[in-house]
Amino acid sequence: MGKVIDANLYWFPEELFTDEALSEKFLSEIPIEYGIKGYLKKDAQSGTRYVIEKPVGSPNLDYIQGDYTLEKELAAMDQAGVDKAVLKLSCQQEWMSLDMCRLFNTRMAEHVKASNGRMAGLGVVPPKGTPAVFKEIDRCLDELGFGGLQLSAHYGNLYLDDEAFAPFFAYLNERGVTCYVHHVPVPVQYDTLTDYTNLRRLYGRCIDQATAIGRELFSGFFTKYPNVKLVHSMLGGGFFAYVNLWFPKKPKVKEAMSRFNDDNELVVSQLKTNVFFEMSHAQSWGKEQLECAVKTLGADHILFGSSYPVRPVWLLEGADFVRNLDITESEKELILHGNAERLYNIC
Repeated sequence: MGKVIDANLYWFPEELFTDEALSEKFLSEIPIEYGIKGYLKKDAQSGTRYVIEKPVGSPNLDYIQGDYTLEKELAAMDQAGVDKAVLKLSCQQEWMSLDMCRLFNTRMAEHVKASNGRMAGLGVVPPKGTPAVFKEIDRCLDELGFGGLQLSAHYGNLYLDDEAFAPFFAYLNERGVTCYVHHVPVPVQYDTLTDYTNLRRLYGRCIDQATAIGRELFSGFFTKYPNVKLVHSMLGGGFFAYVNLWFPKKPKVKEAMSRFNDDNELVVSQLKTNVFFEMSHAQSWGKEQLECAVKTLGADHILFGSSYPVRPVWLLEGADFVRNLDITESEKELILHGNAERLYNIC
């Protein structure tokens, strides 16, 4: 059947459901001042779960007790024919303190070790340019064996191209780190997206990712940090649909005035070198759309991911969905495992 790496398997420490003090600390870090509310909820249908509302009144994330046990994850991977999974977090990257990040990193490393080679991890740190953060980055990469870091598309109201993060990315550039960039539940401007569930929970994430990529490319981010590679979730918010539109070619006919920037050679080269796309579940895009993404972005820039346990069928049938695309066998191999191995140094 061929090797499969799921580059997007969500993970959450199960002890946060049972350790009252740790749960209280986790919830206390959620910044209500940024319109984010979190609470622990128990009901007969879903059991014990954390609910994250952003904005307040709009549930956008759920972490359910029992979903993240090693036994359950490995059983699902076995059923799906997935050889290895890359563990990552679901949006809490945006607000966690350094102390909470250290705990998550330590517990994730223990989880990876217990998997006996079935899992790999990505470290998490707040994007601050401080010696303490740099020390934790080094611990993640050199001691815990993580193949990269995970970030949020934006923090508060700031996307990653903001100068506030410059010292942080300068350090990542020195180390040549690959970072997975996860969407935030909604983009910075979200007022028109909150009324309807799918508009908020699906399209809102796409707007966030496409905005993040555009700002990274047009800001000169990769000119300053050429050794940083970013892997964006949700196929970059459907970036394949916009890539040609965003980088128009110089017109052959003289125009009265220039309305767009036609000098895009450097930006396009940086897109090919520094930006990659994790699909965050194959089936939800549709066959024709995924084939278009491969044709437009290149199979060497797309990673298979399932977002398990959000909708288990995305894991259980996801790899077969990719195998049934009308693309070459070599392209399928890149998407299903080759790109994850290369970007995250997975053996």
